[in-house]
Amino acid sequence: MRPRQRSRAAVLGIGLAAAALAPAEAAPVPAAPAPADTAAEERGADTPYTEYEAEDGDYRGTLLEAEPDRPFGKTNFATESSGRKSVRLDSTGEYVEFTSTTATNSIVVRNSIPDAPEGGGQEATLSLYADGEFVQKLTLSSKHSWLYGSTDDPEGLTNTPGPDARRLFDEAHALLDDTYPEGTEFRLQRDQDDDAEYYVVDLIDLEEVAPPAAKPEECTSITEYGAVPDDGEDDTAAIQEAVTANQDGEIDCVWIPAGQWRQEQKILTDDPEDRGEYNQVGIRDVTVRGAGMWHSQLYTLTPPHEAGGINHPHEGNFGFDIDDNTQISDIAIFGSGTIRGGDGGHEGGVALNGRFGKGTRIENVWIEHANVGAWVGRDHSNIPELWNPGDGVEFTGMRIRNTYADGVNFANGTRNSTVSDSSLRNTGDDALAVWSSKYVEDPAVDVGRDNAFRNNTVQLPWRANGIAVYGGSGNAIENNLISDTMSYPGIMLASDHDPVPFSGETVIAGNGLYRTGGAFWGGQQEFGAITVFPASSDIPGVVIRDTDIHDSTYDGIQFKSGGGAMPDVEITGVTISKSNNGAGVLAQGGARGNAVLTDVEITDSADGDIVVEPGSQFVID
Repeated sequence: MRPRQRSRAAVLGIGLAAAALAPAEAAPVPAAPAPADTAAEERGADTPYTEYEAEDGDYRGTLLEAEPDRPFGKTNFATESSGRKSVRLDSTGEYVEFTSTTATNSIVVRNSIPDAPEGGGQEATLSLYADGEFVQKLTLSSKHSWLYGSTDDPEGLTNTPGPDARRLFDEAHALLDDTYPEGTEFRLQRDQDDDAEYYVVDLIDLEEVAPPAAKPEECTSITEYGAVPDDGEDDTAAIQEAVTANQDGEIDCVWIPAGQWRQEQKILTDDPEDRGEYNQVGIRDVTVRGAGMWHSQLYTLTPPHEAGGINHPHEGNFGFDIDDNTQISDIAIFGSGTIRGGDGGHEGGVALNGRFGKGTRIENVWIEHANVGAWVGRDHSNIPELWNPGDGVEFTGMRIRNTYADGVNFANGTRNSTVSDSSLRNTGDDALAVWSSKYVEDPAVDVGRDNAFRNNTVQLPWRANGIAVYGGSGNAIENNLISDTMSYPGIMLASDHDPVPFSGETVIAGNGLYRTGGAFWGGQQEFGAITVFPASSDIPGVVIRDTDIHDSTYDGIQFKSGGGAMPDVEITGVTISKSNNGAGVLAQGGARGNAVLTDVEITDSADGDIVVEPGSQFVID
């Protein structure tokens, strides 16, 4: 059993230590090479849970393994699995079993069960045992998974069943009644009354969740405004009233106690001028605190396209619209989206959106089943007199799961902002992105600049990149762990989406990329683990250093053909091993620019260690 410890390279199943013997039906898995230096120990998020791969435990079931090219979009369970492996349980008595390395009182299971025959998902139970004793039934659901269609255009997918499917996995989570000590043998077993056609188990998170935090003296509970926990009734009015009271200076802080709180309208500021549904006003000077992300949970039962009367159709009917100086911490926000844009323009909504401004900090917030976790920035044309780009915005301790588009996107001139120590899994577009768009007051000044993504763990984006930067200046991607991208790079710098041009330096440093890259757009484009794509303009000032790239689906580092050039790229202290279907470093035939490689080690590349295609004007020294 190889548990995946927090803040270590092993968190992504890289195999840095020898794995225990697998069961008889599983072939042994060769370990990946160790990182180049001890700095790799500091990569990724310092998460409070320990992660276990199903295939690394004891199991009775069928091991699913991806093909060498890791095909995506045609109901490929293994391609969409962490480590590109998972275990399928087809018959009564089949199980996945593992021994905990820490005390735990909670469980998260990344799983797949079949869709309902006509679509819309279904629920089924799976049985949890501890040291041979039955603990409880876990309820699994396919309501938020299973998108169909042969197109790679997300707006072209549907919830109506068809032969080709993707986004096959979702997660189930439960707080347990007891705390189980280190060394407990947990088993997920298909019992006779667990009646899904099959269960695919990918990974399990175990965590010792602290008791609910007590209400700070300075905070006022939403219950004082009429909210009632766990009753299934809509608490939006009470939450909105409390937030407005805080914004107006009547109370110092909004408290969301432990409980399930239903929210069917986004929390924002009423606009007395009524400037339209696409021009809403966010909250400012507000503090919202909860008892912990496992305890204080906002949820919606209504998909945004069915909500009616929402303020901004694209941004949905749940979560918060933020304009300035807002702190939100220690809560969960669970949406009810099931698709991104298909089936008549239906969308999953955005949990946190708005101008964001200055003084905004989001800490320890769990977001799931949204279209986007957090979209930072609003177009200048949306009420120009209120335009206030994100400046110094901080996200930390985030847990973003199972979205239909981005995890966190710094757009519209966001600057000096960070996402750190956060985990993102199964996002439907870039897990983390800077998009220095031109929808700002002055594109010459309002540049997406000096933002950083540091010490994050990104797993299993089912569309687009692990981390991406589109234009801007001085942005940094540092000390992250990125694994198992379905179709795009682990890290991408690109000048598509019409951004403000790149300038200054863009630094990619201290990262670990494992099993990243992929093929997309009908297989017409193959992406490297790190890809630089000057689609429309130059990308100068690229620095890549102190990074490990292992087991890439295609190239390790790829310089892509485009309308711009990539001058003076610096690559230092990089290890590239096992580029399965590509080169260690590739310059495509239409690529222009140059790169200097220093202390770069490349091994086991299918198409050659350094390849410059015929016709390329890219020079590698």
